[in-house]
Amino acid sequence: MEKARLDKIIAGEGTYSRREVRLLVRQGRVLVDGVPARSPEDKVVPEAVEIMVDGTVLHCRRYTWIMLHKPAGVLSATEDGRGATVLDLLPPELRRRGLFPVGRLDKDTEGLLLLTNDGALAHRLLSPKSHVDKVYYARTRGTPTAADAARLAAGLTLPDGLACLPAHLRVTGDGEVLLTLQEGKFHQAKRMLAACGTPVTYLKRLSMGPLSLDETLRPGEFRHLTQEEIAILGQCVGFTETDCQKNDNNFCEKYKKTLAKP
Repeated sequence: MEKARLDKIIAGEGTYSRREVRLLVRQGRVLVDGVPARSPEDKVVPEAVEIMVDGTVLHCRRYTWIMLHKPAGVLSATEDGRGATVLDLLPPELRRRGLFPVGRLDKDTEGLLLLTNDGALAHRLLSPKSHVDKVYYARTRGTPTAADAARLAAGLTLPDGLACLPAHLRVTGDGEVLLTLQEGKFHQAKRMLAACGTPVTYLKRLSMGPLSLDETLRPGEFRHLTQEEIAILGQCVGFTETDCQKNDNNFCEKYKKTLAKP
């Protein structure tokens, strides 16, 4: 695990600015493993020490991972002049951490959406080469047939020429299906089911890789991922500690710019 500056770690929690952290350290109000910090420039491994400010333990992590139950009517973007974004559902201290959605859900789609500032792992999860399953529950007008499922399993080519990776379709009821994709192209789930003659009337993402939507979260609610859940995400794409250092900041900035576009 890599060390980071104390002022950067504490400021990254979103409550204090770096300037405020420097003042807190000078006043002896910041403890590291019970000992007053000597300098805001001291470097520590955030996951390996206990950091306290004014007697309150900070649960410092290098990166923040949020599981959000995205409601319909909210955009999967960091900023957008057309309406509310998923970041507007978070408190100010989290919005200051540079979070971005890991992939997109359409405005009218509900369900699991991960938010993070961990660019390297997010990039790996979104790469088609990683083959990360994304499972959607859909209600459709009409019910897809076994022949439709076979077409999707073989790799459907949409009417506009877009070639899709093989997908798994399971009918769960009259006009109800579970669709598993390993990519996330524009309106892909809706377009694939429409190509089967069964347009979508409701869509909800249930899982991404090994993580399923927490059933206790109502639309618009969120929670932090546990350390175990973050580790499982990394394991499912063969992510290592070394990967954390590869073009992380570059990816974050480039990806957030794409999310800010209309």
